[in-house]
Amino acid sequence: MEKNTASPAVPFAKLRDALARSVPVWANALLAERGLSVRTVEAYRQDMELFLLYLDEWDMGRGAAASRQAVQLGEQDIMLFLAWLRSRQNTGRSLARRLSALRSFFAFAVEEKVLSANPAALLESPRLPQYLPEVLSREEMERLLAQPDLRDKSGRRDRCLMEILYAAGLRVSEVCELTLEDLDLQRGLVRVFGKGGKERLVPLHAEAQARLQDYIAHCRPEFSPNSHLLFVNRSGNGLTRQYVWKAIKKYALTAGIRREISPHTFRHSFATHLLEGGADLRSVQVLLGHADISATEIYTHVQAERLRSIHRAHHPRSQSR
Repeated sequence: MEKNTASPAVPFAKLRDALARSVPVWANALLAERGLSVRTVEAYRQDMELFLLYLDEWDMGRGAAASRQAVQLGEQDIMLFLAWLRSRQNTGRSLARRLSALRSFFAFAVEEKVLSANPAALLESPRLPQYLPEVLSREEMERLLAQPDLRDKSGRRDRCLMEILYAAGLRVSEVCELTLEDLDLQRGLVRVFGKGGKERLVPLHAEAQARLQDYIAHCRPEFSPNSHLLFVNRSGNGLTRQYVWKAIKKYALTAGIRREISPHTFRHSFATHLLEGGADLRSVQVLLGHADISATEIYTHVQAERLRSIHRAHHPRSQSR
């Protein structure tokens, strides 16, 4: 532990216990005050448990008597923790998220007077490579949507589900959690609860509305549903995210799409096709439910890369090279 830091020196065992007691209080504050999703908060909590494990390993290496010695928690200790994570094969996004969790926790600890300074405040997050999301062309999307067998109730359900994923740009968890009460088919709107329970209204085009009306009136009752969830399986229970993943991979293969796609590919394609059609970035941000427009800007890079690919493939000077 550092000797020159703003936080005063205290016995290690006392510091470690104070931090451990603060973790569940901090996690509850993230849920109640910042509105983060349960999954995100649980991931952050696990990050802090890992930091406490690191502290325990560090302390064990000093001997039993050392736990009573006064120590200070500083920036150098956080850098050593990141090095410890790298030794355990943590890279890129994992490191960035764990550092983000540490910053948040230490800021909370300062507010609660557990620490007098945030030792992670000035550390920069590791630079991440920017990966462009996988996007289907409009022709590929049409082929994919045409794959379910409409003579079968499961096929009609799957066609409706994929149509909604593409029409509204939903996350897989969002489409699995849709209920009948979330639909306003007269006005062509669907109410979506996104990350952190944030609510948004997304319009549906006529084709999606027609698919939904047919599914609700003639197909869904055949599954003998046990709940108000919109999409149900043969047991009448809600579809799982795992089912949706497997179904889309199956239909992609039959459509002759050999690239690796997922339910999120529908969301990426939704945003990219809207921008290609002339939609402004701010509108797409609202439809996707992004809190920060920087998360939406990735789709402008997708557009630019696709235009470059088309130019390289078809411009005579590019072909001559």
